[in-house]
Amino acid sequence: VRLVESGGGLVQAGGSLNLSCTTSELSYVMGWLRQAPGKEREFVAAITQTGRSQSYADSVKGRFTISRDNAKNTVYLQMMSLKPEDTAVYYCAATFTYRSGSYSVGDFGSWGQGTQVTVSS
Repeated sequence: VRLVESGGGLVQAGGSLNLSCTTSELSYVMGWLRQAPGKEREFVAAITQTGRSQSYADSVKGRFTISRDNAKNTVYLQMMSLKPEDTAVYYCAATFTYRSGSYSVGDFGSWGQGTQVTVSS
């Protein structure tokens, strides 16, 4: 499956950014993960194929919203109240694994190239 992210950039703390990911295949659970400098890649959010169920990392709950528009083959990550610690490369990823809670990095088998998000203090 081919995944292409867009929408990263530089924003001040407290600001918002919207990321998009176009996918060539819809029959996957779609997720967003991130990797900060010097840190391991971590799960951020995921959404099921129908969009009915979403899951989030505790660090972003209440601030980030994942959604998908299957008619446009696109998954979105709306990020609000951004913090400097949200600075990372954000990756779109796909999996056939369903979990009711958090996902691990190893659950995802297909990845986009990543988009940089930088939050200044």
